[in-house]
Formats: sequence, C-alpha cells, structure tokens
Amino acid sequence: MSDAFFGLPSEVIFCKRCVISNQRPSSTVEFKHTKGEKKLTIGFDNDGICDACHYQETKADSINWEDREAALVDLCDKYRRSDGNYDIIIPGSGGKDSAFTSHIMKYKYGMNPLTVTWAPHKYTDIGWKNFENWIHEGGLDNMLLTPNGRLHRYLTQQAFVNLLHPFQPFIVGQRIIGPSLAAKFGVELVMYGENQAEYGNNVDDNYIPTMDTKFFSISDPLDIVLGGKKIREIIDETDFTLNDFAPYIPPSAEYLKSKDVEVHYLGYYLKWDPQECYYYATEHTGFQSNTERTEGTYSKYSSIDDRIDMFHYYTTLVKFGIGRATYDAAQEIRNNKITREEGSQLVKKFDEEFPKKYFKEFLEYISLTEEQFHETVDKFRSPHLWEKDGDEWNLKSTVWHDQKRLD
Repeated sequence: MSDAFFGLPSEVIFCKRCVISNQRPSSTVEFKHTKGEKKLTIGFDNDGICDACHYQETKADSINWEDREAALVDLCDKYRRSDGNYDIIIPGSGGKDSAFTSHIMKYKYGMNPLTVTWAPHKYTDIGWKNFENWIHEGGLDNMLLTPNGRLHRYLTQQAFVNLLHPFQPFIVGQRIIGPSLAAKFGVELVMYGENQAEYGNNVDDNYIPTMDTKFFSISDPLDIVLGGKKIREIIDETDFTLNDFAPYIPPSAEYLKSKDVEVHYLGYYLKWDPQECYYYATEHTGFQSNTERTEGTYSKYSSIDDRIDMFHYYTTLVKFGIGRATYDAAQEIRNNKITREEGSQLVKKFDEEFPKKYFKEFLEYISLTEEQFHETVDKFRSPHLWEKDGDEWNLKSTVWHDQKRLD
C-alpha cells in the first residue's frame, strides 16, 4: 500500500527536460476542496517528458498564431461596444500578467475593459504601488473588491489548518470575481491570462479557448467548501451568516448562461511568455519588479502582491515537494531562458528557503503560534517525499541529484 498522501504517485520522477516532478498537482475546483482530497497530477510520457514541455513544443512548432490572433480579433468584434459601456471584464491584481492582458486588450484590440481585483490578504508595498500604476499609468478602469476581513482571516486560518492551503480563499475569489461581476454588469466577455493547462493541468484544456464552468459556478451555495468546511458547517459553528459569504458564492451555470457570459484565456489566442509579459508591463503600465528576490525563488517579479503569497508556495513545497523556484525554473527552461542544469541549481539553492520576512505577520493574521504553525506543517509532509534527520526535514528525491544522474 502506498504511503503517499493526496493520492500522489508513490515514485517521484522528474521531467528530463525541465525540473518539474510527477507530484505537480492539477488545479482543483477550490470551493469544493476537501480534506484528504486526492489529486490529479501532471502527465509524463514513456520517455520521461512532462505534458507541459510537450505543449511548449506544440506552441513553438504546431500552432498557427496568426490564425489564433485573427480569432481573437473576431472575438473582439463580436463583443465590442461603442455605447460607453464596458464590453469585457479582466480580473487581475496589476501584476505583470493582468497588466499585459488588460492593456493590450484596450489599446491594441480596441476593447473597453473593466478590470476587477479581488484584494490580496495583505498588500506588499510593491504590490500596492504596481496596482496604482496599473490603473493610473496604464490608463484603465478598476473595481477593487475587498471581502469581509474578519471572515477572510478565519477562512485563511481554517484553510491552513485543515488543508495546508492558506491561499484557498483568495484563489476562490480570484476565480469567481470575473464571471460573477460580468453577469451583474451585463458584460458577456471575461478574459483571464494564461491557462494553467500550459503548466501541467489536463493538457487537452490547452486546445479550448474557454475556462470550464466548474471552476466558477455552483448550484447550491451551502455546498461550497471553504477552509475544508462546508459553509453550512461554518454558519453552525460561528456567528457568520450566509450573507457574509456573498463575495465567495459563485453564480450558477444556468444564471451565467442566461446572461451569455463566456470566460476566455488570452493565452489561447496569443503565444504566452511570462517574461515578455513582464517587459510589456514595465513599458506600458509602470510595473516594477521588487528590489529583492522573493523568498523561495530567484525571481523579483512574480507573485509579489501579497505578503501571504510566499507561504502558499512554502506549503506546496511541503505537500508536493515543489516550491516556488521549481515552478519558476520549469517555466523558464520551457521558454528557453535557462538550461535544465541551471534550473536544477536554482532549485537546489532557493526552493526550500523558509519565508522569514512576513512570518510574524502571517502568524498574527491566522492567529497561530510558531509552534502551532510547524506542528500543522509537519502533519502534511508525505512519508514518500520527506525524511527527518534529527530536527531537520529533508526531501528524499531532488532534481539536482536527478541532474547528476543525467549528466
């Protein structure tokens, strides 16, 4: 019987082209995320190459991007309005990806976007500066939705304790804010950036321009699961009411269909490259990288909006053996920015780094002691990934040892 948690493959295998392992989980429907949920993981072929690397080949060699862009123009022509109303909703934070998506849709493709933002748990200084620059220098309209702070803290704490997934409440909001507000404002087109299928979700989703409605719609609000608990359970245990959960409740698929709302990925129509998004955003929306690298990786410009963000990636390291540096390096290897050997060394140097900078703030935010934090974390270390030597936890399988084997 396998000792792997979350239904992960019991044998750790690293892609021979990038640095991702077969432990990389696919995105889940976050408002249905339960304790002990078994994960689907990235696919590998018989030669040890991951689906994400294969799709990168497809992007480079097999997709006619001129035809895809022509389809984008047709899509814009279908929905573009000239009556002073918004014709597209673009969710985002003002980070490099949403800055690129919103600005190019307005100023190259002639759409009139309303950008919508689900507020981070706690803005970083650079995150707030980039958010303001996005709107003021980028020349875009925005609606910022900040959920009930007391409830959001409670859900974040429960998500950490029950799922080791403190970012879950944020991801729920980020996913549903676009289609939900589109329906309310009578806007039929929603545009997100890249499809996560590019990085390891079901590879077939890359060939579909729209997001599956399961990620942002539900029939019965009381069936929503947040922080590992159904809303009805939280209401019974606390003084929160169903009304308090209004921003977290996805619309029904039937309601969205009646409003003709469609959710598309810009990455289906334009060849997506995160570094090129960064260059575009710095030129057109005043986006700035951080003055220091993000803990857990070597990058200065990815996921720098929220002080909780680095704990999200620390928990993916604990649960799946995959930290922020692995995600960043795998992506840059596929885009021919660095080699696998370079990526392996970056993972070795940064992936297991503990996020110290905002640790005290995070503990205060989720109302846990340092001891409770580490006790919770250690409960989620799968025996097939981790072993303990004295007081120190070590990964059993690492990509830098795999790189030595390949060399």
